[in-house]
Amino acid sequence: MIETDRMMLRRWQPQDRAALRAQVADPEVMRYLIPIPDAAAFEAQLARLDQWQADWGFTFWVLARKHDGAAMGLCGLKRGSPGTPIDGRVEIGWRLGRPYWGQGYAREAAQACLDWAWDRIDTPDIWSITVSANRASWGLMERLGLRRVAQLDFDHPAVEDDSPFKRHITYVADRPPDRRFVNQIR
Repeated sequence: MIETDRMMLRRWQPQDRAALRAQVADPEVMRYLIPIPDAAAFEAQLARLDQWQADWGFTFWVLARKHDGAAMGLCGLKRGSPGTPIDGRVEIGWRLGRPYWGQGYAREAAQACLDWAWDRIDTPDIWSITVSANRASWGLMERLGLRRVAQLDFDHPAVEDDSPFKRHITYVADRPPDRRFVNQIR
């Protein structure tokens, strides 16, 4: 679906299941994300990826490394969650397995997703959220050119009230003036 020098971003395939399951079972990978899902919750996540693609024409795609096909993680776009300041807006996000951290894969994939979105989604902006403790994630947001919108920081309704990760910070990328929407997907 989307290709870069080192990877392809594509819909998940049955052969990706084991690698993706191992990633969500890793406490370090999931440290700032949802609780580690059991088997049923993991399958529900995969079903949601398919449903987002069907509903919106985009999803969190698998990052498949070109030279060996390794499913390194997910990166892509979805609609912001209900009850958040980005409800219904285009949101970009990523999650990589630990062996792939620190090699520029997340940035390469996220930039490719942004470029794809500016061409194919009629949106004035793209949003991203994380917890303030997740320096790697918000650092990448800033390297991608997203800017912090502190007045839209919020307590995430899907996170338990007593969690240290309840509070989320909000970033946005405005459509670049030189990126005209040319090819609507929906």
